[in-house]
Amino acid sequence: MDLGEPIAIGNTAKIYLYENKIIKLFNDYLPETESSYEATKQHVAYTSGLPVPKVIDVTKIEEKQVIIMEYMEGRTLGELLSEKKELAEHYLRISIDVQRKIHQVVADSLEPMSEKLRRQIEAAPLLNDKRRTKLLQLLGSMKFENRLCHGDFHLFNLIMTDQQVKIIDWVDASAGDLRADVYRTYLLYSQYSSDLADMYIQLYCEKSGLKQEEIFQWAPIIAAARLSENVSTEDSNRLLAIINRYVS
Repeated sequence: MDLGEPIAIGNTAKIYLYENKIIKLFNDYLPETESSYEATKQHVAYTSGLPVPKVIDVTKIEEKQVIIMEYMEGRTLGELLSEKKELAEHYLRISIDVQRKIHQVVADSLEPMSEKLRRQIEAAPLLNDKRRTKLLQLLGSMKFENRLCHGDFHLFNLIMTDQQVKIIDWVDASAGDLRADVYRTYLLYSQYSSDLADMYIQLYCEKSGLKQEEIFQWAPIIAAARLSENVSTEDSNRLLAIINRYVS
């Protein structure tokens, strides 16, 4: 099957548009369950009534794992913002409304965020045993409801269609604390623009009634988990500085 050229390339998969459907073709090194696991997460979000592309099939193409899903025609809010930076507050407000709808969903069927974060902290390089132990103790002390958390929520994972904003890329979704999910978004934005990150957290607190300190209590845990992802564009020293600010 000739899928043509990918329309996007991520850390774990390539994305193709084929016969008006999205084909997500996973990299070979991933576990055999990767596609079904991600599709299950997306299906949970879809059946909860959220604006999410429908999963059509989970299959293989030339021995590679594939998710086939409906195509959402439009542009991401990140692309729109790149063209009109003066509309940053407008696009962030739209995104926050979407994120808060996600967080209203109780998602007991998904992997608990606490288990995912524990696994990431245990695997994170550059952490000494003392700091790792303190981070795990801090994680264990957190109490929260199991709300649906996207895990990689930002403007480039939101597609503006003619009807509404659609949410894509559910691979990092889990059931956990919405404040941790908000801090994760803040952390992603702050990597590129402190102004955008600060505007986001200010607007989120304004809309939700949460206090910034409630959200930032998750800072060292989420920064440590981010260390384990080995993202080439991320600065490990930046993450370590965040951890050191909260955990001695």
